[in-house]
Amino acid sequence: MNSVEKVTRYLADYGLEQRLITLSASSATVALAAQALGCPEALIAKTLAFELPGGALLLVAAGDAKVDNKKFKAEFGLKPKMPAADDVERLTGFRPGGVCPFAAQAGVKVYLDASLKRFETVYPAGGSGHTAVKLSLAELEKASRAEKWVDVCKAWQENAAPAK
Repeated sequence: MNSVEKVTRYLADYGLEQRLITLSASSATVALAAQALGCPEALIAKTLAFELPGGALLLVAAGDAKVDNKKFKAEFGLKPKMPAADDVERLTGFRPGGVCPFAAQAGVKVYLDASLKRFETVYPAGGSGHTAVKLSLAELEKASRAEKWVDVCKAWQENAAPAK
């Protein structure tokens, strides 16, 4: 089973499998995903992988947000370190460009960043560099099985006017 099939089955447990969008264009970066979906970059819920001793954590943040190293260290107790591209799939279950907060490797915890809270609907990836999932914040929180909301990003506040 490929990663998109895995995500589709996972989302079916929440009645959300029909929200998976398969795109003809690449959605592997925030800019490409926004272009393919015809929405502002901020609405792309990028899923960032960070290395932990013995594993990884996933942080879902708005497409216009950047990780604030000091806030990250205060929240998680270590400096943010992204895995090498060759290690992403092993740690998360997804290839770079398709990392998403659904059906990740066992033990990987998901956190949602406050930068997303200004939106009603966001678009996280769906397991590949050609997919997205249209979800409300409540649906994202439930389906991602997020540990909690955190505030570890910066640079999005200047774009804080809500986009729909």
